[in-house]
Amino acid sequence: MAVLDLRRKLAILSDAAKYDASCASSGAEKRNSIGGRGIGSTEGMGICHAYAPDGRCISLLKILLTNFCIYDCAYCINRVSSNTPRARFSVKEVVDLTLSFYKRNYIEGLFLSSGVIRTGDYTMEEMVRVAKALRLDHDFRGYIHLKLIPEASPELTAQAGLYADRVSINIELPRDDSLKALAPEKDPTDIKRAMGRMRLAIDEHAEPARKAGRRTFARGQSTQLIVGADSARDGDILARSANLYGAYRLGRVFYSAFSPIPDSSQRLPSMRPPLLREHRLYQADWLMRFYGFTQPEIIAEGEDLDLAVDPKTSWALRHRGRFPVDVHTADKEMLLRVPGLGAKTVERILAARRMTRLTLDDLKRVGAVLKRAKAFLITADWTPGALVDQESLKARFVQPRQLSLF
Repeated sequence: MAVLDLRRKLAILSDAAKYDASCASSGAEKRNSIGGRGIGSTEGMGICHAYAPDGRCISLLKILLTNFCIYDCAYCINRVSSNTPRARFSVKEVVDLTLSFYKRNYIEGLFLSSGVIRTGDYTMEEMVRVAKALRLDHDFRGYIHLKLIPEASPELTAQAGLYADRVSINIELPRDDSLKALAPEKDPTDIKRAMGRMRLAIDEHAEPARKAGRRTFARGQSTQLIVGADSARDGDILARSANLYGAYRLGRVFYSAFSPIPDSSQRLPSMRPPLLREHRLYQADWLMRFYGFTQPEIIAEGEDLDLAVDPKTSWALRHRGRFPVDVHTADKEMLLRVPGLGAKTVERILAARRMTRLTLDDLKRVGAVLKRAKAFLITADWTPGALVDQESLKARFVQPRQLSLF
């Protein structure tokens, strides 16, 4: 095999990494370079590669250590039977690239994943060597996210947690039977067991880190679910996410619309699902994490989200009897369920109503989207007219290619 130059490797392995969505660096700790020592910071500015939940733009060097893989997962472009260009970085090459890109202000950190080569332990050990060299040999204080290999030994995944800010273990498919059918070498039990061990490790290090006033271990883990590669409906996907949040306290579940790949199995769909479906799942996930909704309230298992309107508006339309609510008397939980009111806006409303009666203009000033909220609210100068039927009201909210989160 011809020896590839570094530029060609980077082209292949950065492109191969694009299918992994679980790389947002939410909650990364700021590391100051005290006394002129150390390089990198999670608080600097850089190129936009990912967004944190608080809206910060995080620039990451997102690559695979290698796209060689011993597994034959039907949905993966890097499967062993795939006819795709292959490349592999050495540990030193990844370390040098990360440092070089950071010094040029291209990135704020590293997202490193890999195909499985030789064994899970061998692959995980190589990835840990990258993070360890950056942290200990080069005093790198930027953000590091490592993808964990579920079948790797607990000792190696624990080492990954010592050097990474975040880790992730991808479940890939929402249903265990789908994973067994499309990725027969992978065992859902191994994935869940690895997630459970990592949760325990994070919990064990959390209290000592709090007392010491500094991070001593990865602060969270995430996972990715592929949408549209199997027959799982949106309700099934969100039910799996709710279970993962509860059982393993994941920081985030990422949703990635299935992308057809060359020479794929006939068991896979020939077209990708609408990107709007992926977007609706993110909106629904946000409702579960920050707005007090449960999965059954949003959508039942075996059903799909309404693509015409966002999940919060869909819930409000199905519960017209609970509206309109008075902004002066409604509790926080109910205000969070009003379309057009975000979490920060609700906090501002609760603070402002202690001092004055609120008008529509007041709500607009604190961030309410009146076009969506007016039909569900009573203010000092506004009461909605007579109730209209659900479909007529829904038509007011339908917008082509609607992409606003709430």
